[in-house]
Parts: sequence; C-alpha cells; structure tokens
Amino acid sequence: MPGLARGNVKINIEECKGCGLCVESCPPRCLELADNLSAYGVHPAVYTGEGCTGCGICFYCCPEPGAIVVFRRLAPHKTFAESQGGQHAPAL
Repeated sequence: MPGLARGNVKINIEECKGCGLCVESCPPRCLELADNLSAYGVHPAVYTGEGCTGCGICFYCCPEPGAIVVFRRLAPHKTFAESQGGQHAPAL
C-alpha cells in the first residue's frame, strides 16, 4: 500500500519530446504518456499525481534539459527522543 508521496514531478510539456524514457525508468510507475498531443505533435509525459518517491531517475534519463523537475519533500522533523523510541537509556 503506497504511503504519502515523498516527491513531486513537474513536466514542461513544451520541452517534452514524448520519447517515454522517463515513463519506462520510473520505479513507482507514476509517469505516463498523455492521451492528447502537445503543440509539437507528440504525447508528452505527465505525472499521475501520486506515488512519486522523489528519486529523480526520470530527470536523469530525460534527454531534454529543462523538461523535468523533481521536488523531494522533506520528512517531518523528529526529536532525538522520538527517534530513539521515546525512552532514555537505563541508569547504571
């Protein structure tokens, strides 16, 4: 069961060639090619809106600079006690 998305992908459809490399390389499969054509007559990649891990593989696979931007969401801040189970070490 997927949890809260840890990332977000923005795709510039005017820059996308519709090659599909990002779609094929995306581990959580959260990208797909659009049904409609862009102004250049290609099916651009689009983000489905859920499931992004923020890994950036789509960005690195894309041959078109500036077509994909990946944003990684920060995890909520934890205090030291929360990360250690909320308990102190026993006294000696």
